[in-house]
Amino acid sequence: MTSDTHAPCRKPGSTDASAIPGPPSPAPRRAGGPVGGLVGFNAASRAEAVALLLSCCHSLRWAERVAAHRPYPTVDALLAAADEAGYDLSRADLDGALAAESSLPPHPGAPPAARTALRAAHAAYESSFGHAFVISLDGVRPGERLDQVLAGIRSRLGNEPEEERVIAAEELRRLARARLALRLTEGLTTRHPEA
Repeated sequence: MTSDTHAPCRKPGSTDASAIPGPPSPAPRRAGGPVGGLVGFNAASRAEAVALLLSCCHSLRWAERVAAHRPYPTVDALLAAADEAGYDLSRADLDGALAAESSLPPHPGAPPAARTALRAAHAAYESSFGHAFVISLDGVRPGERLDQVLAGIRSRLGNEPEEERVIAAEELRRLARARLALRLTEGLTTRHPEA
């Protein structure tokens, strides 16, 4: 998997959710405290902005590029810039970002057989492609996510490595976009995320 609303997720300390339709409400900045919304992101130090961005996609090149183009006039402009920067990742940047993803276990309430099937599917995928399975689950209801992930892994296991790299890159862009939209609503702290 890779995210709450998607499938593989970031390393510990991050959560994901569906993209937010409009600009989130800005939160006031307090010294050493959280910085929220687009206003806070634009006003954050470069290190704070890069740290937030790295929690969305673990590519330093991507994070620095998106942070460098601040201030953004709207959330949509920021998300579009994040997408564009994702398309420009080099092979090494993409490999690094994919390597930082990890598979999330199924919901604790999932039946044991489903949990076993998911573990086996993730292991087969990682053995074939060398990184966690990445899929965006925006718009998929929580009760349907496990089936969607299993179906996605099974269908993509037959891909050639280069074909799968293209698909994984697109899913990673979608995840980064949704994670960034969520981070803007959660706020940004000066603490660097775990990676």
